[in-house]
Amino acid sequence: MDFSPDYQPSPDLLRDRTILVTGAGDGIGRTIAKACAEHGATVVLLGKTVRKLEATYDEIEQAGWPQAAIYPMNLEGASPADFDQLADTLGSNFGRLDGLLHNAALLPYLSRLKDHEVDDWMKVIQVNLNAPFMLTQSCLDLLQKSDDASVIFTSDAAGIEAKPFWGAYGVSKYGVEGLARTWAQELARTPVRVNLVDPGPTLTALRKRVFPGEDNSRVKSPESLVSLYLWLLGPDSRGIRGERFSFPFADSGINSVQ
Repeated sequence: MDFSPDYQPSPDLLRDRTILVTGAGDGIGRTIAKACAEHGATVVLLGKTVRKLEATYDEIEQAGWPQAAIYPMNLEGASPADFDQLADTLGSNFGRLDGLLHNAALLPYLSRLKDHEVDDWMKVIQVNLNAPFMLTQSCLDLLQKSDDASVIFTSDAAGIEAKPFWGAYGVSKYGVEGLARTWAQELARTPVRVNLVDPGPTLTALRKRVFPGEDNSRVKSPESLVSLYLWLLGPDSRGIRGERFSFPFADSGINSVQ
């Protein structure tokens, strides 16, 4: 079954599944985490700002959906040991992991490479590329305990076509493209399927920081992405591996940043 924009997920699509979402306190991560909970999943909310994670948690609880879990982590400074500890905690509490959405991203500013601050370069590569690698590696055993695990890496148009001034962000997304495709091939004979999503221009805090004067009415909301993410995280997309899904935008002159 291929994805259709008319896809309608069943109410219990993700029942009994445990799904970890990074960057779950805001934007796309918050929206998808809530959608997963609404469709029956136990969602692990990972992010650096506890206040935002608690707000997402409260919305899930107030709606009467399965109780979520909060795991605060600042990906900028996270080490392999931190990710191993996360995996141990997930294993102790849930026994397995059925879904992993790499959504967290960092883009401090647009800059020429010659002017890019090295410290900021290191932080962006850490959050956008190193962290997804380490997190997937640490959680791999838990993912392989699932009968049908789905891992989604978040990409960007800047990751397939070099664009000036996108600096470490663009380079990191090139890396994410290769990282996801490599995982997909290496895990082809396992229950873990790996795919990429380029959400396209979406109204998030990250995008507003880069394009502060942009007309919000020209950019889609995170809610418009829900059906694809649910399809990829649920059983209706079994067998879909190593694919890249993107949302085209009417004005190709607008860069594709979350």
